[in-house]
Parts: sequence; structure tokens; C-alpha cells
Amino acid sequence: MNTLYVALLFLLCVVETAQTQTPYPVIGQIIRTDPRIDAIIAPNAQIEVLASGFEWSEGPVWVKDGGYLLFSDVPKNTIYKWKESEGLSVFLKPSGYTGVGSYSNEPGSNGLTLDARGRLIACEHGDRRVSAMPLNGGGKITIADRHAGKRFNSPNDVVAHSDGSFFFTDPPYGLPQQEKDPMRETTVFGVYRADSQGKTTLVVADLTRPNGIAFSPDEKILYVAQSDPSQAYVMAYPLHTDGTVGKGKVFFDATPMVQKGLRGLPDGLRVDVNGLVFATGPGGVLIIAPDGKLLGRIDTGQATSNCAFGGDGSYLYLTSDMYLCRIKTKTRGTGF
Repeated sequence: MNTLYVALLFLLCVVETAQTQTPYPVIGQIIRTDPRIDAIIAPNAQIEVLASGFEWSEGPVWVKDGGYLLFSDVPKNTIYKWKESEGLSVFLKPSGYTGVGSYSNEPGSNGLTLDARGRLIACEHGDRRVSAMPLNGGGKITIADRHAGKRFNSPNDVVAHSDGSFFFTDPPYGLPQQEKDPMRETTVFGVYRADSQGKTTLVVADLTRPNGIAFSPDEKILYVAQSDPSQAYVMAYPLHTDGTVGKGKVFFDATPMVQKGLRGLPDGLRVDVNGLVFATGPGGVLIIAPDGKLLGRIDTGQATSNCAFGGDGSYLYLTSDMYLCRIKTKTRGTGF
């Protein structure tokens, strides 16, 4: 074989390898069940591990004004910050329980989001509330901590609506004895709306374990994940302009995947600009078309709790048990 040809071939291999290498460790795999996923996740896309050593990572949110990610470690009662140029640091501790002594196995903040004013909105297990905190200085205020005079169980995940209201879920996971805890004041595990004045309304009352929550790009659909292994659903509800919610339907049933032994349950949700639903659940992050068809999944090999778009909007950040990960996509999340 010609020596020059061999040298050129070697150089091409080196260049191609350099283009696909990542400075971070990689884990997992992409499971492709529908050809449409190739337009969403490139064939050579890798799941990068950005940080590790967490007890149970959750609730990622990207802060565009600053270019960093915030996420919770619920058992550690801590919110962490990750920035490409700085790495990992503690952002806020305590994050969800400010009382004395121990409280439960999951006392900290869980789901996080930002509102139109740039405040950090947090679901706090231990303090049993949804709070708002400016990122540029100043203390927290309570958005909602009770409905009809009764305290919430442990608000889990939250999404901000363009009208200034917040929708959030309230399962029992943060209570010391969960559903059997004597401190429970409400009989339901509800989905609630808190309007811009702080008035709360129970909008969904018939779920057994409501968890992740998200809107379609036009805010006409409210998606809610249910972390019940016997009814492992992502539900879809029509959302009306007055903030009320219509009768829901099962958007995607992950129960058969749970029964096959895939790790994880329906949990966090994010939606891209085209209406694709990125739902953490059994087998990683499920990528579901607007018609409810599963296109594939991002499988880290660990139970994956939540996800969020960040960077220029095309990176999907994953909180996956002990890991913080990301993967480059060919789409963008809403809000970018």
C-alpha cells in the first residue's frame, strides 16, 4: 500500500476520533425504536458524565443569564451549581428543610424552575412548600404551602406558566413516613395551580403518585408523570386559558416497561420546541412524539430522575441517580 495513502488514512482517523471524543467520561447507550429519532439524537451522540457522587440528583434547571445549571440532591438538602468553566460547587444549603434535627430521607429541594422574573422556583420537601428566591440577592418567599387551610405533603415538581401562575405536584415522598405519615393534612396527592396572587386551586385530584410536570409549547396541554409502578403513566390534560384543566387521558403507558424490569419510573418531564416529550422513566429518558409514539430512549444504565435543556438549548442535562450527565441533541428545548 502506498505510504502516502497510509499516512493520509491515519490522519483522517485521528481527525474523526478527535471530533467525537469528549473530555468527560461516557456511559450508557441510545436505544432507537423509531427512525425519527435519528433527526433528534445523532448516531454518534454520547452521554457525558459531568459530575458524580450524589445521593439522589434531581430537578435540573438551566440559568441562561450566567450559563450554568442548578440541580438538587434531595437527601443531602443541597442545590448544586455546575458551570463548564468552573465545575461543581454548592449553591444553596439547606435547600428544602430549614428546621432543626433530622426530618426524612428526602428533606431537600426537588424540582426547580425559573419564572419570568428570573427567580429560582423550588419545590421544598421538608418545608412543604413552593418557594421563590432571587438569584441576584435576597431571601426566599413562599409561593404556596397549603390548600384549603391544609398543608401540602411534599411538593415535588413545578412549572411556570406565562400568565404568572405555577403548576406543581404534591406526592408524599418527602414525608418521613410517606403516605402513612401522621403529619399528613390532605387526603389527596394532587396537582395544584398557584396564581400570581398565591391563591391555590386543586386541578387534578385522582392520581396516585403525581410527579413530573410540563406544558406543551403552546401551553394547551399539561403533562403529568405518575410514579406508580402499577399505573406508570404520562398523562395529558387540556389546559384552558382561565387556568382550569380538562379531563385527562393516558399519553404514554410505561407500565409494560416497568414490568419488564427496566430501571426507573415516570418522573421528570421536558418538552422541545416541536412538542416532543422527554420523559424520564423506565430505561432512562423516553423520547415520545406528540402522537404518543415512543421514538427511543436515552439509557444511562441508572434510574434517571429528571432532565432539562441547557446551553444553547440543544444540550439535554440529566440527573441520573449519583450522576449529572448531558447529551447533545439536534433539537432545542422551549424557551431558547
